Amino acid sequence: MARIAGVDLPRNKHMDRALTYIYGIGLTSARQILDKADLPYQMNSDDLSADDINRVRIVIENEYLVEGDRRREVSMDIKRLMDLGCYRGRRHRRGLPVNGQRTKTNARTRKGPRRGAAIRKK
Repeated sequence: MARIAGVDLPRNKHMDRALTYIYGIGLTSARQILDKADLPYQMNSDDLSADDINRVRIVIENEYLVEGDRRREVSMDIKRLMDLGCYRGRRHRRGLPVNGQRTKTNARTRKGPRRGAAIRKK
């Protein structure tokens, strides 16, 4: 099993799909990485040699922010928005949708479970 950027790549998947298990690498980035490393997209992750893994690892380390560094960058971007007090930052702070979605009926993922009317005692 190949281990790149602290992530074990899944077994028996094409490399362009397997690289997307690394945080910060999508399908387009994965294909660009494989082009730079001179590997075919359809090569299985199980069939990688040590040399192939090393070439992919070098490309990722030199040209991409992945895993912890990428997570830190995203969280710092959100924190900057909240510190500025701009609209998007206020929405992040309150846990509401940020990009203009409606909140009257939907947005349960951001808002959490419904809180029903208070139960009255008699």
